Amino acid sequence: MASSLRLEEPTVFAGSWQATLSGRDDTPEAQALQDKPSNTCVVELQVNQTLGKGADCLGAWLEQTPIGWFPDPDGLSITGKEGSRIQFFSRQRDGFYLATLQSGLKITLERTAQ
Repeated sequence: MASSLRLEEPTVFAGSWQATLSGRDDTPEAQALQDKPSNTCVVELQVNQTLGKGADCLGAWLEQTPIGWFPDPDGLSITGKEGSRIQFFSRQRDGFYLATLQSGLKITLERTAQ
């Protein structure tokens, strides 16, 4: 029997997420040693599917202004001014999502403690 991916409710994603920008070859251990304000920020996903605090930081990395978000069966999408997807984050495990930019840099979103 084939399993299907479940589309989570937006309330599952609402809250604070740690966003981290890293190079294509950075290991998690190396990244932890070099975390600094320019490559980490806290992004607030609002219940109404808009971005709150941290949107400017994420926007600098995406080179577009992120306005909203929506859940996907296999991840999370960030949307721009017209509501179209500007970046998809694939689910790696519960509370941890990954996107690879065209430049090869990676952004991870990890749920922070509430």
